[in-house]
Amino acid sequence: MTGELAVRHERIAGRPGPMLREVAAYAERYGSDETLHPAAEEPSNLRARFDIGLPDEGRSDEDIVADLIAAAEPGLARATKPGFLSWVIGASHPAGVAADWLTSVWGQNAGIYQTSPASAACEDVAVGWLLDVLGLPRSSGVGLVTGATMASFVCLAAARSEVLRRAGYDIDEYGLTGAPPINIVIGADAHVSNHVALRYLGFGRASILEVDADRNGLMRTASLEAVASGLDGPTIIIAQAGHINSGGFDDFRVASEIAARLGAWLHVDGAFGLWARATPALKPLTSHVEQADSWAVDGHKWLQTPYDSGIAIVRDAAAHRRAMAKSAGYLTEDAGDGRNPSAYVPELSRRARGFALWAMLQALGRNGIARLVEQHCAAAARLAERCERIAGVIVLNDVMLNQVALSFGERTQDVCDRLNETGRFFLRTADWRGETIMRVSFSGYPTNEETADELATAISRILQD
Repeated sequence: MTGELAVRHERIAGRPGPMLREVAAYAERYGSDETLHPAAEEPSNLRARFDIGLPDEGRSDEDIVADLIAAAEPGLARATKPGFLSWVIGASHPAGVAADWLTSVWGQNAGIYQTSPASAACEDVAVGWLLDVLGLPRSSGVGLVTGATMASFVCLAAARSEVLRRAGYDIDEYGLTGAPPINIVIGADAHVSNHVALRYLGFGRASILEVDADRNGLMRTASLEAVASGLDGPTIIIAQAGHINSGGFDDFRVASEIAARLGAWLHVDGAFGLWARATPALKPLTSHVEQADSWAVDGHKWLQTPYDSGIAIVRDAAAHRRAMAKSAGYLTEDAGDGRNPSAYVPELSRRARGFALWAMLQALGRNGIARLVEQHCAAAARLAERCERIAGVIVLNDVMLNQVALSFGERTQDVCDRLNETGRFFLRTADWRGETIMRVSFSGYPTNEETADELATAISRILQD
């Protein structure tokens, strides 16, 4: 191969070594910069940075990397920095990032065992460790998906199929047409991801029975009992571990007793709150949650895996596999094959998410996960304690986990904006119960009580101006 054709072939083939070295060097620089630059670039300007034209011929690796970094940096949300407190987003620990790079380098499609035996085996081991850390039944089915929305989708798909099966209806044969109606019981302040998953599964608003919520956004047990008392037929109850604003937990003892009485399926949205089970100090908050039928949790929150890393856990592994079943002549399977990852998720073509999960469980270990959860919960308690002594601040929730909901009255948005202007914090307001609040979420591994003290001091200084 000579001349122009050879040059074109070289461009297509790529040279991974130099390009990866360039990205690795940038990663070190990016990781050492502690400044938070809120993504303030105008959308049109940000888009223009990327819209540099599609070339007729491929460009050099070095130029591509340089231009991509230059275009992206003004619009990056610095979720890996200590002062990033806007949402419950993990900080992508270096061990997970390294494993994620290897995942891309290896280029594995983790659809079935035969497309990547290594990723299937790694996933099998990692999900076993995960169940151990969370103290959930070891025989559960586990699927690695993109996040808690898809995790709840998978769990609720299994729930839908199973409660209909118990009622004598075969959804695989007949679909939803003619199926007995399913009662959906859910808190009035449940996370939107649950409603999204329900809608994807064909449940409309008329199927949903809302339970009144208390000041922490949790289901009132008396209201739950009242709603359940008049129910008949297939039923799914959805509870939450870790309310998005308060960090609170529903009463799983009551919910599980009602589910047992009705023959209902109990699903728990535990995107971040389920990790409280990793530490003896906070595990009592989740009492009786292990009696549920399914659980949704995220790795890219408290476990600090890179995005994306959602986990669907279903007690009845057979029901889990039935809901996700797929077959085709080209999806070959030998008797000696190991885990088939796609048996537990909707996708066939999918990233090998088990490598990063395995790496983070190894990097933190059982005790490291517990310490990290305790670190963030201590920071939340510290911030609340400090703020309660500052005139003009109202702590709106009972701080029991890593979330603090703050109000500054009419100044809430102004205080939030001024905190962001310092370059030390990244915070956002939210609407909750008809009020504008500032949510503070402690979840990135560099964030600790020092961060809480710095934030409280900055709040006090702003309110004194």
